[in-house]
Amino acid sequence: MFGQVGIWQILIIAVVILVFFGRGRVSEMMGDFGKGIKSFKQGLNEEEKKDADQPAARIEGPSHDAKPAGETVSESKPAEPTDRAS
Repeated sequence: MFGQVGIWQILIIAVVILVFFGRGRVSEMMGDFGKGIKSFKQGLNEEEKKDADQPAARIEGPSHDAKPAGETVSESKPAEPTDRAS
């Protein structure tokens, strides 16, 4: 759809925008657009600096209160045998 847009179509669109909005308004909009991009880049840089300043998360070993894997918490009774008639 947009692959067929040539330089003449772009120029016509630019002239229509200039006539519709006026030179001052277009200049103001482009300035605001530039400020927005600059602010976005500064936000990204601040976020990267914040991440770099924070120390890495410390991984701790197992706590001393943990019980070994083979040890059970509750005692269980063995199942009672049942007679099944086949």
